[in-house]
Amino acid sequence: MKTTELSLQKRYTYADYLNWMDDVRRELINGIVKLMTPAPSRKHQEISVNLTWIFRSFTMHKTCKVYHAPSDVRFPKNEKTKNDRDIYTVVQPDLYVVCDLSKLDDKGCLGAPDFIIEIVSPERAKRDVREKFDLYEEHGVMEYWIVNPHDENVNVFVLDDNGKYQFRGIFAGDDKIPVHIFNGDLKVDLTEVFIREDRQE
Repeated sequence: MKTTELSLQKRYTYADYLNWMDDVRRELINGIVKLMTPAPSRKHQEISVNLTWIFRSFTMHKTCKVYHAPSDVRFPKNEKTKNDRDIYTVVQPDLYVVCDLSKLDDKGCLGAPDFIIEIVSPERAKRDVREKFDLYEEHGVMEYWIVNPHDENVNVFVLDDNGKYQFRGIFAGDDKIPVHIFNGDLKVDLTEVFIREDRQE
């Protein structure tokens, strides 16, 4: 299917998504196509690499797995939904952690990851802060971090017993953020995330 044939009003499924044979990155939110920025900024990529290294190092000998974009996370309507034609939401978080390995297959993750990080860009800020916040809360992602490269801070949200996100704070500077899904055994040092060129050796 050619890019020009896609409608931003029509509802599509994950089966449709798999047939889009081009280089354009997209997500589906309730069947509606959401275009992604062609290429993230260099700072965005540096932050992504730093976070991936931190989480990958911590989970190396644990059952949890860490993935970074582009990698598909599919949110089915319920646990019984397996058919690609019945899945209307697929996103590509900047980083996600899955501890229930039964959710993983060759296509990525089917169901809610335990943890998601989105690194916001000016073009996608509304989607990450509003649409994806609601989406991840609805589907039970236990912990959600929104990373702001420009201001060099991180907003942390953790799901409570009622399935609602609770704001745990804005972290910046030399803060060390305890990762809730790991019971605080991992603390992310933001000086290792936002590495400025004038601090690099």
